[in-house]
Amino acid sequence: MSTAALYLRAYDQQLRTDAETPSATAVRTLGPLRLVTFPGGRGFVTYRDLAGADEPRVRDLVASALDHYREAPSVTRIEWKTRGHDHAPGLHDALVEAGFAPQETESIMVGPLQALAADTPPPPGVTLRTLQEKREVRAMSAMADIGFGEDPDPARADALLARLARADGMELWVAELEGRMVSAGRLEPVPGTEFAGIWGGVTLPEHRGRGIYRALTAARARSALAAGKTLVHSDSTEYSRPILERQGLVKVSTTTPYEWRC
Repeated sequence: MSTAALYLRAYDQQLRTDAETPSATAVRTLGPLRLVTFPGGRGFVTYRDLAGADEPRVRDLVASALDHYREAPSVTRIEWKTRGHDHAPGLHDALVEAGFAPQETESIMVGPLQALAADTPPPPGVTLRTLQEKREVRAMSAMADIGFGEDPDPARADALLARLARADGMELWVAELEGRMVSAGRLEPVPGTEFAGIWGGVTLPEHRGRGIYRALTAARARSALAAGKTLVHSDSTEYSRPILERQGLVKVSTTTPYEWRC
């Protein structure tokens, strides 16, 4: 079995469980689906596989999942997380016909944490640190939204603060230049697995290409190793994928989120 296949098997077996959604406020199973509710009115649909469902069954699952969330007035948006290696006949058409819109496809990257943890100092004048204070977390969240080309959304900051309050191991990292946050990312050790996730990595456009993201990634990897993790996973944009590949991670599949809004 190839290295990529071994990593993909570990990803499917260890991560496509409750470990995928540590901050959920509610989880309901519907056949093979896990229907998750997060703080801030966000629904999330995930699964290990679709249990061999044919196209009519897939359509039924989409409709039933949407009915579940429509009965929850607090949920205003839903993400259905698809993976490129799943057998899911007719899923794209069923989601689109139900009102879901496909978002940017990202690469699922997996590899050894040690490969990311090399001593990679940030550029001169840039400092790295973790955050806990509410005001700083909100500032980091707003900066990240801008870096991703979106308007700042206080609900995302609220969700991060709720995660910190759980003390489940999540760490929020930022890179600062002259006291200004210019890059950020999360570290999420996954309990009961070999994995830690690196998420939300973003650098403001005017500061890209200087090694800031690479240094921030290395700092998160060293922290995960200290917590006893050995593998890392990340859903990566086409900006971060080549950086992670150069540091030893392997693209094992793709993921495309489909979003529905009330």
